Amino acid sequence: MGFILDGLDTEDYDRSYSDRELLARIVGYFRPYSRQMMLVAVMITLNSVAGTAGPIIIAKAIDLIAADPATRTMLLLAGGVSLMGASAWVFNFIRQYFSARIVGNVVLQLREDVFAATINHDLSFYDEHPSGKMVSRVTSDTQDFAAVVDLSLNLLSQVLLVLILTGWLFSINVWLTLILIGMTPLAVVIALSFRSIARRVTQDARRVTAKINAQIQESVSGIIVAKGFRQEGAIYETFHTNNKQGYGVGLRRGLVLMSIFPIMVMASGVGTAVLVYTGGLATLPQTFLGGLAGLSPGDWYLYMQAVGFYWFPMTSIASFWSQFQDGLSAAERVFALIDLEPKVKQTASQELNAALRGEIRFENVQFSYTDKETVLPDFSLTIAPGETVALVGHTGAGKSSIAKLINRFYEFQDGRILVDGHDIRTLDLGSYRRQIGLVPQEPFLFSGTIRDNIRYGRPDADDTEVLTAANRISNGEWLHGLGNGLDTDVGERGSNLSMGQRQLVAMARVLLKNPAIFILDEATASVDPFTETQIQEGLDVVMRERTAIVIAHRLSTVKNADRIIVMGNGRIIEEGTHDSLMADSGHYAELYNTYFRHQSFDYINAVGLQD
Repeated sequence: MGFILDGLDTEDYDRSYSDRELLARIVGYFRPYSRQMMLVAVMITLNSVAGTAGPIIIAKAIDLIAADPATRTMLLLAGGVSLMGASAWVFNFIRQYFSARIVGNVVLQLREDVFAATINHDLSFYDEHPSGKMVSRVTSDTQDFAAVVDLSLNLLSQVLLVLILTGWLFSINVWLTLILIGMTPLAVVIALSFRSIARRVTQDARRVTAKINAQIQESVSGIIVAKGFRQEGAIYETFHTNNKQGYGVGLRRGLVLMSIFPIMVMASGVGTAVLVYTGGLATLPQTFLGGLAGLSPGDWYLYMQAVGFYWFPMTSIASFWSQFQDGLSAAERVFALIDLEPKVKQTASQELNAALRGEIRFENVQFSYTDKETVLPDFSLTIAPGETVALVGHTGAGKSSIAKLINRFYEFQDGRILVDGHDIRTLDLGSYRRQIGLVPQEPFLFSGTIRDNIRYGRPDADDTEVLTAANRISNGEWLHGLGNGLDTDVGERGSNLSMGQRQLVAMARVLLKNPAIFILDEATASVDPFTETQIQEGLDVVMRERTAIVIAHRLSTVKNADRIIVMGNGRIIEEGTHDSLMADSGHYAELYNTYFRHQSFDYINAVGLQD
């Protein structure tokens, strides 16, 4: 058809729903508001009756005034018309008020459902799908879902109006009304022919909107890099290309959705012409129309006036299905995200009521992020309770993957991971993760104060507990350099703090949580010596008397570990203490001499003496 544009790929979790499936799901969201919906239906009915009564009163008035042209009669008729108009306004206002409340509540619930589904997915979902496209589904698509409701209520109103008008037309002339009804299926055929095209162009419009949102979000997040490499022009060109694509898709969508109504108007014009000709012949004294004969000119004029009222709601009903696809396509995208099953699946949900001891055991674990490359081919490791293990190795060796699997962020393909003898696939994820404290390589801070971010790990903690946790990190010295102490605003993503300060906040957050297992992915970014000392002092406190797994980048962390695990291609190639591994002169010794050794004070002093 030429309406699908290149570059508008669907997400791998998108699926097609039949109209019946979508309507059943939509009705389910409105079921709690059945009473309010009944009230809305009653108001629609009364509004339709009041709206139709006006022309009927005027038609009757002509006959009454012709028979009795009294002023009192005219005043009564004028009052009746005014009353019907005022009643229609009141009925419509009540309908609009309750409709808005119902739609608002449904969109609120739907948005909460899709957001809950989004945040409950494992990290592989976020690896594969741009965040901007998810934002588009949570915000734009849920809001556009309301179009389904508005159109449905309008449809009900128009159907009632058509039924009332049809009864009136039958009262004027049965045969002309049967001819009118006989032409109605043509409108239905025209409307249904637009149905599939309307769904396709609407889906395209939503995909390109999500694509633009994703690019904007990525550009803003990476603006420092873009400016540093003078790539503002490049990202603008990318946006310009996407925006032009959006313009093209929007134009095609607009043409499709707007063309249905003019076509229906043209079809109704043809129908009206047929009725004008047929009705006009019926008024002639000598006519071949049989049962149609004997129609008075006044009735013929009144009938044609009523037909004018009839065609507008009929046209709206016929064009409804094409416009309805806009709301259905939004619902389809939303339900596809809600219905997507997470890849991390628990076989049971055993609650952990007591604190873990912290024993961790990997048994022949096989793991890969994609089908193309295996990260951990057959990994086994046992970590004793309270032991500090440092994972070292080159990039891509599998260190971070081990930490992510312990957190149950990804699903592994084979083997078992046991914590205190429990298979982590059988545990309740909420109670399990409450016993794990994680400090990622780039600590993420939420907008708010330092106090808010420390309390994030335990929302019920009071200010005294928060202050105690902060002071246990380097004796609270790190707070002295902040203008407002714990009430310092961290900015978006912690932008008001240095990388070292963010790490200190993240460690205080973990300390307040008091987990049985601590996982640290050390930041590779360098910090000043003073902050380095504060971070190390903080680590000493956090790792005390709990199992700790550290993806190490600092010499001090490596040397202080109870055991060092040297990783290579997803396997353990060496393990031991710093001294024993250095004595073996193997992979660790090579890694130490090329990476860690320059952090040693002995090395710095030796280089200084040579200079």
